[in-house]
Amino acid sequence: MEQQNTDSLKGQFLISMPGLLDPNFFQTVTCISEHTAQGAVGIVINRVHSLVSMKDIFEELDLPFKQGADSIPVHIGGPVHSDELFILHGPPFGWEGCFVINPSLGMSNTVDILEAIAKGRGPESFIVALGCAGWGPDQLETEIKQNAWLTGPIFPDIIFNVPFEGRWEASMKRLGVDPHLLSNVAGHA
Repeated sequence: MEQQNTDSLKGQFLISMPGLLDPNFFQTVTCISEHTAQGAVGIVINRVHSLVSMKDIFEELDLPFKQGADSIPVHIGGPVHSDELFILHGPPFGWEGCFVINPSLGMSNTVDILEAIAKGRGPESFIVALGCAGWGPDQLETEIKQNAWLTGPIFPDIIFNVPFEGRWEASMKRLGVDPHLLSNVAGHA
């Protein structure tokens, strides 16, 4: 019987602290989709691609699309696998490659969900991301100890209903944190 990792951040938001200056993660919110002893994977939910559109993706994959589907924003999911698509979505979870993160959120990256989105028949709530974020064994835990990240529960309404540019501040505030009052210095008791 496989033992459940109670320290897993799967199904959590990873919110960058103001002092995290890495351009890939400055003021980002990442939805952690998997976290094991081998590392962690997540999707940044508050960066939108300025150079890639869904029209480009549909055309590259030769998928016919319904009017309006071409204007769906494409997010920058992170610096890893930057040529792969990931769809972070609410129910239903019956897509071919769906990986359930929690009862209200899944992640897929198969053509069946993209075809459905192109036809306007995809999940009601979703974001499309190019790339993902990844951490090796113990890397994320070390970064958290170094005060690079705050963690907290995923709030699907922030992912799907808050405009992307307001998701970092909304996530902080939902945790009861005023981002303008945060220090860049870690303290240890």
